[in-house]
Amino acid sequence: MKKCFVGLLLLINGAVFAQTNYWQQHVNYSIDVSLNDVEKSLSGSESIVYKNNSPSSLDFIWFHIWPNAYKNESTALYQQIKNDSSRKEKLGEFVSGYIDGLNFKVDGKTAATEPHSNPQYIDIIKVKLPAPLKSGDSVTITTDFKVKLPAYFSRSGYADGEFMICQWYPKPAVFDKDGWHEFPYLDMGEFYSDYADFKVNITIPSDYVVGATGTLQTADELAIYKSTGARNALAKEKSLVVYKSPSKSLTKKLTYTVENVPDFAWFADKNFVVQYDTVRLSSGKVVDAFSYYHNKKNTLWNYSIDYVKDAARHYSNWLGEYEYPVVQAVEGPKNNASGGMEYPTITLITSPDEKKERLDAVIAHEVGHNWFMSMLGSNERMHTWMDEGLNTFFQFRYEAEKYRANSIFGDAIPAEVKKLPEDDFLATIYNVVSTIPMESAIETPAANFSTSEEYGIVSYVKTAFWMYMLETVVGKEKLDKAFHDYFNDWKDKHPQPEDFKRSLEKSLGADLTKYFELLNKKGDLSK
Repeated sequence: MKKCFVGLLLLINGAVFAQTNYWQQHVNYSIDVSLNDVEKSLSGSESIVYKNNSPSSLDFIWFHIWPNAYKNESTALYQQIKNDSSRKEKLGEFVSGYIDGLNFKVDGKTAATEPHSNPQYIDIIKVKLPAPLKSGDSVTITTDFKVKLPAYFSRSGYADGEFMICQWYPKPAVFDKDGWHEFPYLDMGEFYSDYADFKVNITIPSDYVVGATGTLQTADELAIYKSTGARNALAKEKSLVVYKSPSKSLTKKLTYTVENVPDFAWFADKNFVVQYDTVRLSSGKVVDAFSYYHNKKNTLWNYSIDYVKDAARHYSNWLGEYEYPVVQAVEGPKNNASGGMEYPTITLITSPDEKKERLDAVIAHEVGHNWFMSMLGSNERMHTWMDEGLNTFFQFRYEAEKYRANSIFGDAIPAEVKKLPEDDFLATIYNVVSTIPMESAIETPAANFSTSEEYGIVSYVKTAFWMYMLETVVGKEKLDKAFHDYFNDWKDKHPQPEDFKRSLEKSLGADLTKYFELLNKKGDLSK
């Protein structure tokens, strides 16, 4: 393989590429929300300080009101699932959801709103500003909202006593150098979000355990999670400690805060087992680690805290240090089309735990999205490979190092291959991967894939193979250094493909034009 692709790497004279005239918007949220677990609904209000760092004045701001994607059969979400044979079985569980009660105000003045011109995009609304928002200025936008949660079939909703509160609050769309990105919610295809600070007050019946983005500020609740969680982490399946609420009232208010993340999600269940430990990174930084799961007999989730910690250590060493104070994983309902769904500092895992290798790999992949999605905030809808594919490349390495396993092939890997050294094992895996038909180009917007199978095999696996081609030529050590440089260059920003290319070229001292042209190549990359 190395011989085939060495010609792609033409050395250049170490030119320095700068981020010139780069800017991005910033948002500060203060949200109060209450869960009605009988009605399966949320009641909330939010105050948003939106800062315009762009060079342009803004007359309006597009908002995502994601819960409306679940409202009826005409939405882009419903139509995408209906037209995908591998996913339409989800619609047998379809129970609608929606958001209403919106009353936008801008700096205290009632703001006019306007629907999107596309009738399928009822989960997008234009908020008109009473006066132009000049470059460098900020406005405060407020609104109330009420959400009727759908039955769980696509990220947000409820199932079996558990609540998955995702894509739930009115959220400004991204405005960047390419303009507004006011796309609808889709099941196949993820997100692109401005970096933001959050303070979220959650009022919930007292007997629920909650896992959420960020750090829990409610001291008595956090103390219980840590004390019972630490005992459970040591006990594993033996003598697990069940959560008991410190609140004597019917409800409790939990406060979470987090800075500089692209989203906020939370999860609640009365029957969560909590595990807690800390993970020390190479620099000495100590991060809190939690897992939340269901107390089933012989569940592999008894070891989930170890998988969360291991993922945080591996990705920090390979890419750059984890910058958040907490890392978490939550067990959710089985999802027929994904292994999990990532959010900053917390991930929902929706695949069965039939084997430790599989559960560990899924947790590692979803924790890895704290790098490729959160700290490196690419546009996942347009350039899915920058998130899913780069992450899969490192997931495959994680599985090979720990287990000589690979999620694509599972139990089909011969015993003699599993005995190989790690590098030889990966070479064998990727040689087989190269024979898998993967017709679409890697640089295909998520919404343009005809099926979820093609979306997955191209965005995830074909991209991982593409990255392995480069590693084969330059070596693992140099490529890891290049990824560290990319992380340092673009952490907490919105890198585009051209930014990734320039960063790698600078680090490797090579012209990667021909290599990056492969992103647009259909079919076999190695020919």
